[in-house]
Amino acid sequence: MANLAPMSVSFERDGALAVLRFDDGKANVLSHAVIEEFHAHLDQVEADETLGATVIVGRPGRFCAGFDLATMNSDAESMRSLVAAGGRLIARLFVLPTPLVAACSGHALAAGALMLLACDERLAAAGGAKIGLNEVTIGLALPSWAVSLARYRLAGHHFDRCVILGELTDPDSAVPAGFVDTVVQAESLEQEALERARVLAGLHRDSVAMTKRRARLAVAQSMTSGIDADVASMTQPPPRPAG
Repeated sequence: MANLAPMSVSFERDGALAVLRFDDGKANVLSHAVIEEFHAHLDQVEADETLGATVIVGRPGRFCAGFDLATMNSDAESMRSLVAAGGRLIARLFVLPTPLVAACSGHALAAGALMLLACDERLAAAGGAKIGLNEVTIGLALPSWAVSLARYRLAGHHFDRCVILGELTDPDSAVPAGFVDTVVQAESLEQEALERARVLAGLHRDSVAMTKRRARLAVAQSMTSGIDADVASMTQPPPRPAG
């Protein structure tokens, strides 16, 4: 029998909560396989109406470092396919029927920061983690679907600084920017995220789902409707100079 690759995203039930733990043992990157794992678990969440809230928990020091660089650097078509798949996943998180809480355990860069922006409540561990949209600093233009989400969630003048100029934040400065809502001590992050999710699980799920769709449907549709055409113009980042 062939050995099965270990899962990077696990699902566990904690009362009325669905807890998705993202841990690839490395930098927590989004590959096609990881995106498929997330979709499989989100299928469970959507099918089980007894689940009142969902929590995404990163590994210590790493929430998500963005898209898998091996795929992004392989060839243009592979890069475009992965960015499109990631966009569909993040749009799905954005309108998930349950309240969605993120336990940002460390660095959240590029697609990782976009995952945060798709969540309803975001708690971050205190410390020196980097959070933000650094695409322009590595020679990539942010796709339109990502710009739409950032415009919806980021605050005021932070939008230009974080999106157009690629400015990164630490957890404390990520709060006024709009990437996270609350900063807590790292050792209590998961506990506090679960406690907050339990409060949100007491809301009426169908009412939350309908209100969320009414509030966000236009943005979600703008994210997904032209996603393939949007990424078709993307080019690979230029190689970095040695040294």
